[in-house]
Amino acid sequence: MSPPLPAPQIAYQDQAFLGSDEARPLRIIAEYLEPLERFRDARVHDTVVFFGSARLTPDGASGRFYREARELARLVTEWSKTLESAEHRFVVCSGGGGGIMEAANRGAADAGGRSIGLNISLPHEQRPNAYITPGLGFEFHYFFMRKLWFAHLARALVVFPGGFGTLDELTEILTLAQTRKLSRKIPVLLYGSAFWREILNFDALVRHGMISREDLDLFEFADDPAAAFARLQAALMPLSADESPAFAHSRNCES
Repeated sequence: MSPPLPAPQIAYQDQAFLGSDEARPLRIIAEYLEPLERFRDARVHDTVVFFGSARLTPDGASGRFYREARELARLVTEWSKTLESAEHRFVVCSGGGGGIMEAANRGAADAGGRSIGLNISLPHEQRPNAYITPGLGFEFHYFFMRKLWFAHLARALVVFPGGFGTLDELTEILTLAQTRKLSRKIPVLLYGSAFWREILNFDALVRHGMISREDLDLFEFADDPAAAFARLQAALMPLSADESPAFAHSRNCES
């Protein structure tokens, strides 16, 4: 008598299948649904997103940007803790790595508040920093799903000096705002006006007809934490009564 055949493996428990090309849609959906559940459980309503280089440290000529990102995140977090809300409002959110990302999470920790880290799996550079709140650190494989979560809960964006990744994240949000794909306005602060005016010639884009003059109103410049915080505070008040989490829904073509 031949031995019984082993029971077939359930597809969603088959790690080889889940890692295959055919299962890529499942992995993409998982990077949407898993953060969705965790944000709801943590009662995170919305975020203030910090972008900037992973290469900036507290020391050296560019160290001021690390220190000032940390201070701004501290100010935002201290203020958010005073707001009367059943939800956690204006939670600092970073890309979860080093440099400006670490500074943002560290500043929130300085204020005794929570912060989010949306980390991306990279072969060399990116590692989660030690200041992300336990339970609010996420690891993404797909850049586009990570960027979706940056935009999904964002109520404001602060962009410190950075390289290709920072430029990509900044222009993604500016494009969504320019094309009115977001159902709410997201104020954008470019921190370090001298850097940004050198790196991106916004006036040239207008002069060459690549953007409209009105598109320059999609962002402002800031050069110190106190002024940046005052602008954020003015833009984010009064509190809205949106359901939690407060997703930035995309507009359809008829809107």
